[in-house]
Amino acid sequence: MVIADQILKEIDGRLHFLDSIGLDYVTMSRTARTLSGGEAQRVRLATQIGSGLTGVLYVCDEPTVGLHPHDDHRLIGTLTRLRDMGNTVIVVEHDDAMMRAADHIVDLGPGAGEHGGKIVATGNVAEVMANEASLTGAYLSGRKRIPVPEERRPGNGKSIAVTGARENNLQGIDVEFPLGLLGCVTGVSGSGKSTLVYDILYKRLAQAVAQGRDRPGDHDEITGIEHIDKVVNIDQSPIGRTPRSNPATYTGAFTPIRELFATLPEARIRGYKPGRFSFNVKGGRCEACQGEGYIQIEMQFLPDVTVPCEICQGRRYNREALEVTLRDQSIADVLAMTVETALDFFWNYSRIRSKLETLRDVGLGYIRLGQPATTLSGGEAQRVKLSTELSRRATGRTLYLLDEPTTGLSFEDCAALLRVLHRLVDHGNSVLLIEHNLDLIKNADWIIDLGPGAGNRGGNLLAFGTPETLAQVEESHTGRYLRNALGVEAQVGVAD
Repeated sequence: MVIADQILKEIDGRLHFLDSIGLDYVTMSRTARTLSGGEAQRVRLATQIGSGLTGVLYVCDEPTVGLHPHDDHRLIGTLTRLRDMGNTVIVVEHDDAMMRAADHIVDLGPGAGEHGGKIVATGNVAEVMANEASLTGAYLSGRKRIPVPEERRPGNGKSIAVTGARENNLQGIDVEFPLGLLGCVTGVSGSGKSTLVYDILYKRLAQAVAQGRDRPGDHDEITGIEHIDKVVNIDQSPIGRTPRSNPATYTGAFTPIRELFATLPEARIRGYKPGRFSFNVKGGRCEACQGEGYIQIEMQFLPDVTVPCEICQGRRYNREALEVTLRDQSIADVLAMTVETALDFFWNYSRIRSKLETLRDVGLGYIRLGQPATTLSGGEAQRVKLSTELSRRATGRTLYLLDEPTTGLSFEDCAALLRVLHRLVDHGNSVLLIEHNLDLIKNADWIIDLGPGAGNRGGNLLAFGTPETLAQVEESHTGRYLRNALGVEAQVGVAD
């Protein structure tokens, strides 16, 4: 014991931490890939925070990602204990409960991109709430809020039904997903939501509709597949892994822009085709950097460094291509415009305008058309994908799946995202979310709640129906938090 004392203390500290943030049900030998998003997030926190040091500055970037409001208070309790031990904890966060628990808030803004970057408000929660200039304060104080829809959509009468779902911790449940509405799968972190929606539903539908290769999770059968003709999974992965990919190319706005430049008198005199205005092929691009706009310098033993190309000054094109201008703006100037500026500039060109309008509608008016995909955040990449889907012609029979789309989004961004999702459903499509954010859950037409706990304590179908129905279900943790969000009084006493 004398020899093992320090080691046991370390092990004990970490195990206590895992237990206090609600991971008491996880077996030590679980493989990392079977952990849910919220579970993995808490294990990562345990590695850093579980050692119980003092006099340390901890910086957490959105520690509540993937956590149900039920798990939030445990995490907040842990962070406050860290503070009480003599540490400083800085959190980058959009979560309502976390902000209210903070001692000091620094609010950046007022907008995003070039409309932001200023300190709008600082102080405790009350001071930020009282600040008229702060958007965050407006939502925290209730001056602004995401409204509850006046009526719930009834759906189109068709549905997809999963029977005998028993992959991972699912307990052989039968679940029906109504179509033609905004559906939401809820439950505490680790209750089996992603297993049901991705491992079983999405993989089976992808096999049937899009010749997918992945093997679906264990279940008996899925009926009603004939009611949809397309299934789209919109996640937060980057829209491209290289700087050549950007919002203009991804959304398809760049093709009509190049075609427009090719029709200009100067371009026609020189015999330039649309390809001349592409930075991916020889002809118009700067050959020194091959259209990338910068050069990568390999540093031995150090990460590579990128510097702007000396020949084109980061503009990607050669002199000849830049001499063709539309109202004094070259193709490089157009790529440097923000979506809002470009929308005014191309207002009379309907093909370009429609693509840019959807980007603005999802709240991305501040990003630049030629901004490299590698510099977009997860939430931005997701909304670029959503805007691309919005600008496509709706078949009215598409099912969109989104796993926690509010990750990294502020209150204002959530409101913009909700407007887009409602538009997709109004076009006749079906949207199914996995979500912990109460603002999105209360906007759903139909909720499927799994639980009651996580791991082997979860995997059961607790309740399904409208948010108002769920708010009355005593066993449901989601229902308990929904009551406050909807202002619904529980018919029975609130469970502890």
